[in-house]
Amino acid sequence: AARPSAAMAGPEAPARPLLTAEPPPPPVPISALPPKVYEAALKTGPDSSSGLATAGFRSAKYLPPEWHQSNYCQYHRAFASCQEAERNRDEAKELCERTAAAAQRAQQDSTAALGQRLQDIHFWKGELQKEIEDLDAETGLLAAQKLRLERALDATEVPYSIATDNLQCRERRQPPDLVCDEVERELLKEAELIRNIQELLKRTLMQASNQMRLNRDHKEICEMDWSDKVETYNIDDKCGRYNNQSTNIQFHPSSVKFEESASTPETWAKFSHDNIYKAEREKQASINLRALVDNILHDVSEDLRMQCAAVNEAFAKHLEELDDTKHKLEHHLKKTLKEIGDQEANIAALKQAIKDKEAPMKVAQTRLYDRSFRPNVELCRDAAQFRLINEVEELTESIESLKKKLLEAEQSLRNLEDTRMNLEKEIAVKTNSIFIDRQKCLAHRTRYPSTLKLAGYQ
Repeated sequence: AARPSAAMAGPEAPARPLLTAEPPPPPVPISALPPKVYEAALKTGPDSSSGLATAGFRSAKYLPPEWHQSNYCQYHRAFASCQEAERNRDEAKELCERTAAAAQRAQQDSTAALGQRLQDIHFWKGELQKEIEDLDAETGLLAAQKLRLERALDATEVPYSIATDNLQCRERRQPPDLVCDEVERELLKEAELIRNIQELLKRTLMQASNQMRLNRDHKEICEMDWSDKVETYNIDDKCGRYNNQSTNIQFHPSSVKFEESASTPETWAKFSHDNIYKAEREKQASINLRALVDNILHDVSEDLRMQCAAVNEAFAKHLEELDDTKHKLEHHLKKTLKEIGDQEANIAALKQAIKDKEAPMKVAQTRLYDRSFRPNVELCRDAAQFRLINEVEELTESIESLKKKLLEAEQSLRNLEDTRMNLEKEIAVKTNSIFIDRQKCLAHRTRYPSTLKLAGYQ
């Protein structure tokens, strides 16, 4: 670009100091001068090159105004740069202080948030630990009840074997004592009761086993949640201890993003709450089951002992009847034996009486026979003849009566013998029945378990 001549600025321009207390006014650009002045300066002036060989060409030297203008521009730019640098420095200092304070506040807020998070984790960790301990204790108590059920189930085998053995022993009774009496009905009721109790105890055992499995499953879920919370607590506690002077901190740019599977505080708290709620529900179910087991074992032991008492009472009543019947039979047997002895003596007396009538009969018949030889008219039906005939008839009638009575006595003796045999047989039957009921059944029933053993205690 063509440089304007020095005449445009004028030689009389006063010199200004370069350094002043106040900044110099901005220089006036050449293009801002009026056009006429600019053109006149190009044609005239002491520095004009008019008429010289170099007319139309610009010299390489700057004019004084240009020099002053250049100095003013350099000073202005330097001053502006200093102001800009000072302003940038102040802004940078302010920004550093502000960002440092913001970073410190952010770090304090993060530390406080981690501390609050540690409190939340500690709270849920404590709740889970308490629930785990409660579930473990409840499972132990339920295991003890399950052991009682197993012992009670084993204890029912003895009463069942006693009842079946009593029924089998009573099958060896002899007629007419082989009857379905009250004792047999009570024994059948006892056997049926024991079978029902065994089924009930088996179902309760299965229910207790399932409940113990559920308790352990929920305890394991709570333990896994508790373990995760312990690990998370340690991580957050370590994070909370980090500070700017920590030596084990470094850049992890990729850790800023959120994980896809990350939970929210609401779902995080709900997860632990649901685990505790389910565990508490199973614990309550276990408590209810233990109470049910207590009631079942108490009722079972009471029912079995009551039925045992009913059977024993039926046995006692039946044995009393058998003893009474046996005593009566033995009393009748004694009377029968005495009667048999008397009847045998009576038969002997009748036979002797018949025998005693033989001599008088011979005498009378001999007399009649001899008198039948009387000659002619002497063969008379005199009083002696009639008396002898009457005597023979009387003796004959007496003998017939004695023989008839002897037959009756002999028949009575045979009847008495049959009665004696029947009585002895009946007494033997009663003795056998008493032996079975008293020596076999009742002696075996002394091994009946106690109420505590039936309730599952040792």
